[in-house]
This record gives sequence, structure tokens and C-alpha cells, in this order.
Amino acid sequence: MGFINFRNKYMRIALLGYGKMGKMIERIAIERGHEIVLIVDENNRAACTDEQLKQADVAIEFTMPAVAVENYKWCFDNGVPVVSGTTGWLERWDEVVACCREQQGGFFYASNFSIGVNIFFQLNKYLAKMMNGFNDYKVFIEETHHIHKLDAPSGTAITIAEGILSFLAIERRETNAGRCIACNGQAYR
Repeated sequence: MGFINFRNKYMRIALLGYGKMGKMIERIAIERGHEIVLIVDENNRAACTDEQLKQADVAIEFTMPAVAVENYKWCFDNGVPVVSGTTGWLERWDEVVACCREQQGGFFYASNFSIGVNIFFQLNKYLAKMMNGFNDYKVFIEETHHIHKLDAPSGTAITIAEGILSFLAIERRETNAGRCIACNGQAYR
């Protein structure tokens, strides 16, 4: 398993995914004195070795759902803890958790790492409880992103929908013509 030298607060980081988020993480990590020991993207994954990955104290994974789970397993197999913000793979959550436990790995996932958004997630749940008393209103989520956004609905929107559903009374879930929560045309029950 990777070792993090907490005395120096210095980490050796493997970046799995080198799109906008990967590049931003690289810039911030270097500014804070960390070292990027491996950058993996769709063009070089086959050339990256286990030995290269093992140089990292942690892997930060922001890729696509189609490759995220295999990336997690690669890290677990090599004793490298993973921090992931990739969304769209949660139907395989149990598989990932089982693999992580089997390998005694480390895994931290969030659909959004912003402190402000996470505060909003909590407010959202509180507001969902309050909405139970107002049957004249239907709950609906609509999100808008820049044209380069790759996942729709976003992981953030899905987390908001799940937060609402976790506190919305059962009888309120079958409103809105059979859809209780809709996000970019996709319904959540």
C-alpha cells in the first residue's frame, strides 16, 4: 500500500484522467508542493505499468464511467488508494467496494468535491422534508452546463435528486405524471 509522508505533507500522485479536471488537479497539486508521478489518459493507459503506478501514494481518478471501475481495480491490485470524482458508474458500486475490501485498499468517492455544493446537498435534504407539507408543488430538477460537459445528468444533479428522494414522502414520489424527479429528461424514482 502507498505510504503518505504526513510529516512533510507531500504526496506522490498518479492522475488517472487528464482532461480539464486532471489538468486543474495537476496545477493545484504542484502549487502545493506535491509531485505528479504518473499521468494516465485514454491515449497512454496501455503503456502505463504497475511499477509506475506503485510510485504513487494516491491515485486521483477523474475519467469516464466506462473505464473508471477498471482503474479502481488496477489501483487496488497495486496497493494505491483512490480518490475519485468520476460519475456514472455507481451501478457497479457493490463490485468496487467488494474489490477494495478484498485488496484492503482505500477508496474515497464524491460526486462533487466542492464544499459549497456539499453544504447545498444537506440543505437540499432539509428542503425536501419541508416540501412534504406542500402538495400543490411538484419537484423537478433542471441543470444547465457548458457545451463541453460530458455527463448529463451530472453526478451533482443525480446526488441532488437522490437527496430529495431520500426525504420526500412516498405518496409524493408518484406525482408529475408518474415522474417524481426529472433531470435533463431522465426520471429518478
